[in-house]
This record gives sequence, C-alpha cells and structure tokens, in this order.
Amino acid sequence: MTAHLVTGIGELVTFDPRYEGPLGVVHDAALVVVDNHVVWTGRSTTAPAADTRHDVHGAAVLPGFVDSHTHLVFAGDRSAEFEARSARRPYTGGGIATTVAATRAATTDQLTAAARRLAAEARRQGTTTLEIKSGYGLDVPTEQRLLRVAGSLTPETTYLGAHVIPAGAPRADYVDLVTGPMLAACAPLARWADVFCEPGSPVAFDEDESRAVLTAAAAAGLGLRVHGNQLGPGPGARLAVEHGAASIDHATHLDEADVTALADAAPHGGPVVTLLPGVELSTRSPFPDARRLLDAGVEVALASDCNPGTCYSTSMPLMVALAVTLMGMTTAEAVRAATLAGARALRRDDIGHLRVGARADLCVLDAPTHRHLAYRPGVPLARTLELPDAPGADAPRRDQDGRHGHRP
Repeated sequence: MTAHLVTGIGELVTFDPRYEGPLGVVHDAALVVVDNHVVWTGRSTTAPAADTRHDVHGAAVLPGFVDSHTHLVFAGDRSAEFEARSARRPYTGGGIATTVAATRAATTDQLTAAARRLAAEARRQGTTTLEIKSGYGLDVPTEQRLLRVAGSLTPETTYLGAHVIPAGAPRADYVDLVTGPMLAACAPLARWADVFCEPGSPVAFDEDESRAVLTAAAAAGLGLRVHGNQLGPGPGARLAVEHGAASIDHATHLDEADVTALADAAPHGGPVVTLLPGVELSTRSPFPDARRLLDAGVEVALASDCNPGTCYSTSMPLMVALAVTLMGMTTAEAVRAATLAGARALRRDDIGHLRVGARADLCVLDAPTHRHLAYRPGVPLARTLELPDAPGADAPRRDQDGRHGHRP
C-alpha cells in the first residue's frame, strides 16, 4: 500500500490530546496516510519516509467538515419564496408542497444529478461527510427513491417520512402510514429516522405523534434524530433525550428545563444539539444561544440544513463564521462543532478528527490558521485534499443484510 506524506502544514488540527489546546494543534506539521487512514502525525522535521510527498506550503489542515443535517435530494426551485420573505411580502406559492410536487414529478436520474451537484459543491468547500434525509416524497415510492439516491452518496441516510403532514391527508392516517408501510419500505434503505416535532405548526407532528414515530423507528432498528424547538418552545429536546436520539436539531427555542435535560444526558451519550445558523440567516429568525448550551456542558454541532426553502447553502465555512459572529461561539468551538461534534451527532468515531486511525478526510485552508474561517467570512478558503488512491467522499457501504454500514 502507498504511504502518502502530507507536509508543509502550518497548523494541523487533530483533536489529539497529545498536542496543543482543545483542538490538538501541531505547528509546522506533517501527517502520513496509508489506505486512506491517518497512520502518523507530528512535526514535519520528524516525519517518517513515505512513497509520495504532498507539500501544502504553510496552509492549515483540519479534519473534513461533517455536515450532519442536509436535505440534498429534491427537485424544483423556491427562490420566489425566498425573495418574498426577504421583502416581507405575502407569499402563497406553496412552500414545501411546491418541492414535494416537483420531487415526485422528477425522474430518479434528475434527482441523482441534482444531488450529486450539491454534494460536489459541498466537497469543494471542505465537507467530506454528509447526512442526507428523505422527506420531499411523503408517499412510499418517492420516499424510497429519495433514500436510494441519498444512499448512492453517503452511508448516513435518514428516513424523514415524518417531515410534514401532506395537504389534505388525515393526520391519523398519515401517522399510521409513516409508522407502518412507509417505514417498512424505507427502513432497509436508511440508517436513521427523523421527525419534525413542532406542536405549534399545523403541518408538523405533535408530541404524541412524534413519540409514535420515534418508537416505531427504533423498533425497526433505526437510529433516531429529531427536528425540534425550531419555531417555538416544545417537547422536541426532551423527546430526543427520552428516546436516546443521537441529535436534536434546530433547537432555537430551548427553555431551562430543556437545557438541564440535555446537560444531564450529555455525560451518558445524550443527544448532540445540532444548530443550523444558515436557516436563521435565510429566514431572518433569532439565532440560537450556543453559548448557553456550551456553558452547560452540552455537545454542540453545526450543520448546513441545505434545503430549497429555508437554507439553500452547502457551505460549512459559512456556518462556522455565523456561529462565531452571531451565536457566541469561539472559532475553536465552531471548528469542533463542524467536525468532531458533527461526527458525534452521527455516532461516528472514525471521522471528524485526525488522530491516528481516523479516515484521512483532509480539509486544507488557503490560510495559516483555522481562525481565518471566521476572520475572513465569505472567502473560498476551504477545499478537500484528494490523495491519489483515496476513495474520495465518505462512500456508502452496506452490511450483509443490505442496510448501510456504521449503524448506531
């Protein structure tokens, strides 16, 4: 097997406790990669011999970003909705129903091509792992198609039949579908299940409906995720703790009881709180208080929530900059949230860091330090480093039973 030496690293972020500070920084660093895994890190002056040499000329190198919440598989365009919202004009174009109709009408090839373009766009900005949800089908055959497309891009596929109640569908009948035939058809194609728990929304799922979805999904062998506390206070965070979910996402409106429950669960592998600041930017909504969560000892991740309606961005560097400037995080905390904490939100220990044994998912910055991610917002600093024999993105793979690997 070929050994690749990556050298000339001005600042290497490893999250290895042997090195400097909370990020495990090594200056004037190098690392060695064999079979797409890190086998050595340290100062460049002590680097071992290798078969190839790749000099990054003083750039900073981080673990590839882990985007643990996306909706990349869809069809259609909702820019008119965005424009109306930005101008504070009434809009009756249909919202998510517009995306559902366009997605159902699209061919699988069209959905795949569009999703691949977005995944490639994310990778060009340093993202090496994506979670991808269904949820724009809301019927059995389309939800299956969305998960098959997602599964061609990542092992981190999420069944989100419980995204919204379709227009005109009786609530109880749709919950029965999501927890019954749709779940049975989709579970073999997914690693995770998610539910949009917002009792104040007429189209989202209330507490009892969300509990039914989570219970059925867990019984089907899926790991759990929760959309919750986005639009207002609600039971989402406490349901995530109660059901042992890997993450509670959005979490914009948390009360003290929510924060206490999340903090109490944190030492026992409780839910990671995944914040999605691109949504608040796009919708002009209040940003979540990341500082309160971090000070309470809660693990906080950042993700893009790339979707056609409320955040059409794949840029994890943008999410880092927003977290620092508008959510009370330090740059080091935001980098951790976009890498190591994102991996923990997916219950993965092979990504999100560059300790020995990790996947060699390398993000190179056109900058001397990680601090430039927030210091120079909007500048295309980040890219992935493609080594000659590396497989590229976090490629999907399946267990013998046909389900995706890396199951929780």
